[in-house]
Amino acid sequence: MPVDADWLAAQGADAPLLFRALLPQGGASQPPGAVGVAVSGGSDSMAMLHLMARAMPQAGWSLHAVTVDHRLRPESAEEAEFVGRVCAGLGIPHQVLIWDHGDVAGNLMQAASAARYGLMAGWARARGIDLVTLAHTADDQAETFLMGLSRAAGLDGLTGMRPAFEVDGIAFRRPFLEQTRADLRAFLTRHSLPWIDDPSNDNTRFARVRARRALKALKPLGISVGRLSSVIHHLAMAQGVVHQAVARAGDEVVSEKAGSLCFEEKAFQACSSEIRRRLLIAMVQWIGGERHPPREANVIALGRALEARKDATLSGVRFRWRGDTCWISREARACGGPVPAGQLWDGRWTVTGAQGQVSALGPAGLRQCPDWRATGLPRQVLEVTPGLWQGDRLIAAPCAGFGPATATLTASFSLFLLSH
Repeated sequence: MPVDADWLAAQGADAPLLFRALLPQGGASQPPGAVGVAVSGGSDSMAMLHLMARAMPQAGWSLHAVTVDHRLRPESAEEAEFVGRVCAGLGIPHQVLIWDHGDVAGNLMQAASAARYGLMAGWARARGIDLVTLAHTADDQAETFLMGLSRAAGLDGLTGMRPAFEVDGIAFRRPFLEQTRADLRAFLTRHSLPWIDDPSNDNTRFARVRARRALKALKPLGISVGRLSSVIHHLAMAQGVVHQAVARAGDEVVSEKAGSLCFEEKAFQACSSEIRRRLLIAMVQWIGGERHPPREANVIALGRALEARKDATLSGVRFRWRGDTCWISREARACGGPVPAGQLWDGRWTVTGAQGQVSALGPAGLRQCPDWRATGLPRQVLEVTPGLWQGDRLIAAPCAGFGPATATLTASFSLFLLSH
């Protein structure tokens, strides 16, 4: 549905923000039928909720709200209830998702973020929601840039947050990345709309809070959110050129087979060192389902092992040489647990066509596939493809050419390279 220019012009000071609220459907060839909004109760997400609600009749979509309660602060349940009351007043369905966790090892914020997106993707998929919008702003972009600088990040770490990405086959969009937090708060103030200030926003234990304070200190030097947004834009343009080169190399050098990958040593080594590095990272992320790239030191170690023609494993992904060919596949012990047919298995496979439980084919399943050698694929590849089971009996192994079922991936490696 095209945006009604007359309606937009009549919205006064709210028009620029409402235009952004309509972006999730504006550039799509097939406008979404249902849109989810991730709402925490803070000013950014509350502004997005109200703006999306106003844009909804013009866009022709249905709106659903979701709040993830990480249970990391005692106030979180009350904040989720606040969002629920506001949504009820707007006539928008709202659900609270609980991150049920014990002690969290490693980076708490990274673990919480991964859990949040995983929960929201599952929620959206169960309700037939086409995409979920997030309320990150230009301020978040600037803070992310400074955090990248503090880590001596390369190009990818200095280009901010992506405006669009996918998690478990669900599209996520950030329509307000070009608006400031002040813009969104001014909208809420203009309409006397409440929000909740998260006390953790003042906790300097978190890197993002320190980056936010650093931004204020840098303002006298002319380093503002607006200026950093321009820098991020220029770097993102350069990043796009690099991504195209990587995607081109991926098409020419890497082959995708049954959810695994392979490349010939000579062709891979002919690529520049930066292209090889990026391809290795993409292989690990595509097969392992990791949102974040592995640590640089681990990528360097992996590259050196492959240069020496040694087998290696990184982040649940195996690199194994067979002659001059390196095969890259899922590590068996890293495969996901059983799920019913039709549900997403191991974060990227869907098996349809018959009933049963989907889990890794494994050695026991491969023994029940008499013609698996006709596929020309190594054991290590087939054993980590999906098998459809009824108890101990294998019903189907689509990648091994056995049984009536079909197995599909959420995205090909080529599409993954283009979208990352």
